[in-house]
Amino acid sequence: MSVQHTAVVGAGTMGNGIAHVLALHGYPVALIDLDEELLEDARTTIERNLSRQVDKDATTSDAKEAALNRLSLTPDTAEGVRSADLVVEAVPEEQPIKADVFGTLDAHAPDDAILASNTSSISITWIAAQTKRPEQVIGMHFFNPVPVMTLVEVVRGQRTSSATFDIVAEVAEDLDKNPVAVEDYPGFVSNRVLMPMINEAIFCVMEGVAEPEDIDTVMEMGMNHPMGPLTLADFIGLDVCLHILEVLHDELGDDKYRPCPLLRRKVTAGQLGRKTGEGFFEYG
Repeated sequence: MSVQHTAVVGAGTMGNGIAHVLALHGYPVALIDLDEELLEDARTTIERNLSRQVDKDATTSDAKEAALNRLSLTPDTAEGVRSADLVVEAVPEEQPIKADVFGTLDAHAPDDAILASNTSSISITWIAAQTKRPEQVIGMHFFNPVPVMTLVEVVRGQRTSSATFDIVAEVAEDLDKNPVAVEDYPGFVSNRVLMPMINEAIFCVMEGVAEPEDIDTVMEMGMNHPMGPLTLADFIGLDVCLHILEVLHDELGDDKYRPCPLLRRKVTAGQLGRKTGEGFFEYG
């Protein structure tokens, strides 16, 4: 099967970024969200980001207009996936929401359609078990901001077929991304390696080892990281970091993934990073 038509479920930051790159690379894409205001915001964001790419000579005005013409918006999931060969889910990281979405996709997407999840922490095998087509369910974990970041973790569930993996890896390459094959274990590769580093940086803050800006400076200048772990945590969202650490701790049972109490305290206080204007740093 070749992928001709696509759909993205969830019009938030990741969903609109995925729709952006699909449309720009020639795929008709239906962007689906129950919140019609969020859908319109997503279209505005995509148009603005395409314009930035034109300004930077990363694409052309004609390519921008063609991409926008390939994009359709709908609050109706059944209608949006009716002719899709590939559906990418990008809804919040909550199992009941994922289960509901994949049940709907399984009922309404074509029988041969591939159902992919952009999840960063929930088991692909578990997601696939919510459907009657587990061989056609796979992880397609993009990174934020999607139009800029070139990595995609392509995650095989226990029953994901080789044909499904090959098709999704080919689509990722067609989007000018670098697909990396990953097996379905908690945190995949990216978050299993990244989150303990972020968590340890937070412990350093809590224990008074150094100030947040100095911890970030050590990692940027000493380890050649482009962004310090605390700045990155604020960018990801401290609530998201906490959720991923909880998944790693619960599913692997190793205390090295135990979330730092300071991280829990900040999340409880609503200091979630950039999206709330305050995390380990303050944002205008």
